Amino acid sequence: MFNNHKLTYPMKESKLGLDFKKVESAKQLAKNIAEDVQKFVNQYTTVTVERTLCRLIGIDGIDANDVPLPNVVVNEIQEAGMLNQGMLFFLGNAIIETKLEPQQIAEKIAAGALDITKLKINSIDAIKKAVEPYIQACMTRISNNVKRRNEYLKNIGEGSKPYIYVIVATGNIYEDVVQAQAAARQGADIIAVIRTTGQSLLDYVPYGATTEGFGGTFATQENFRIMRKALDEVGEEVGRYIRLCNYCSGLCMPEIAAMGALERLDVMLNDALYGILFRDINPQRTLIDQYFSRIINGFAGVIINTGEDNYLTTADAFDQAHTVLASDLINEQLALLAGMPEEQMGLGHAFEMNPDMENGFLYELAQAQMIREIFPKATLKYMPPTKFMTGNVFKGEIQDALFNEISIWTNQGIQLLGMITEAIHTPFMSDRYLAIENAKYIFNNMKSIGDEMEFKKGGIVCQRAEKVLNDAHQLLADMEKEGLFEALEKGIFADIKRSKNGGKGLAGVAAKGENYFNPFIDLMKNRK
Repeated sequence: MFNNHKLTYPMKESKLGLDFKKVESAKQLAKNIAEDVQKFVNQYTTVTVERTLCRLIGIDGIDANDVPLPNVVVNEIQEAGMLNQGMLFFLGNAIIETKLEPQQIAEKIAAGALDITKLKINSIDAIKKAVEPYIQACMTRISNNVKRRNEYLKNIGEGSKPYIYVIVATGNIYEDVVQAQAAARQGADIIAVIRTTGQSLLDYVPYGATTEGFGGTFATQENFRIMRKALDEVGEEVGRYIRLCNYCSGLCMPEIAAMGALERLDVMLNDALYGILFRDINPQRTLIDQYFSRIINGFAGVIINTGEDNYLTTADAFDQAHTVLASDLINEQLALLAGMPEEQMGLGHAFEMNPDMENGFLYELAQAQMIREIFPKATLKYMPPTKFMTGNVFKGEIQDALFNEISIWTNQGIQLLGMITEAIHTPFMSDRYLAIENAKYIFNNMKSIGDEMEFKKGGIVCQRAEKVLNDAHQLLADMEKEGLFEALEKGIFADIKRSKNGGKGLAGVAAKGENYFNPFIDLMKNRK
């Protein structure tokens, strides 16, 4: 767990000659935009936040119809028109009145034997006291997970940065384990279990181990447990801690963040803007969900990955590079408001310019170096070429090599390896081996290139970085005047327009009522 919560401005000396006063001004504009969003977020809760609270105090499992018990409990409150009072209010009161544990209460609700909205209401102080033991038990469990991770890092260590990040995506968690352990033995530092297509749009979390998925494997708590155990085993074998990554984006963002915290995941894809733009999730719903999910991830020592790289798959990577920087700056400020240390911010960017562009490598180098200088402490997430990959695997290997060269040159944090078969099929184990071999060769052979090389003052790289920063600053200045919600409606990111009142999940939003409380927010943000 990281302890430094103070915002750090860029390094004093820029290889690119960046105007740090302009960077500070851009960060202030982003902060103003984020604080405006936060004022809105603080007034509301969602069905997902309330299901997350159910999970954190010990409710799990499914009913006779395979509906997750957290959904069963929250649905009852929502249908009674009382979601705004919050789950902890009703569960704490039910603990007093029934003398039962939260899990037992949930099971009785599922059986139709209890309606917690019709019980005698006790004092708010008594209700808060009733849930305290369950809150503390959860905090202790997550804290112990952080301690165990730190013990592993101390005793067996980990790979050097950039972390080599690869995916498994078979659909079967047990087959994923085989592939994940093989990748760790080949040199991977982070294993990302790709989530099955469409799960981000499910307003519930499936239960148990799963063996079928399309394009990936369902994110469930049991699947998290199975993969965590497997990576600990192989990590001890190879003498290197292997980090586990999954997705807490989508309609269940804080819920999956809680599951990851309980099972000691290390990296989570966590970005409301991605869900808004690429999954058409309602902006209000997902920004509220994101806040609590980032509080949980921050407390659990989880590195978040943001999705700015995806902007460049729909918009031109050269013309729209400044939107990536602007979004990174906003995401940084939203994460800080959730109490997240900079070291846990895997802010996203990508190597996605057209390979036929003259001097494209220099423009990509400028972008990556600029991002590194502006976010010096962040564990930056760098994405490989995908948009212009073809069935020509030989050209693909070169594109990936150029991508790897820029990563080691600019000291990126997390390197999502490109696969030579990106445009053909989900990678085979042999494809993954070749990708790891490529990265390890370049990372070793060019290890100190960033320390040795300087950039020509007034040259292509420096001029490009200056232009992108200026354009991002202007974009943020325009956004500050109208706010993030209005900017999204205009299609400011990825050339995609999203309405504040459109998309999926708006019905799950409720203004907080007079009895609402969520102690996890302060407890997790104010961790020691």
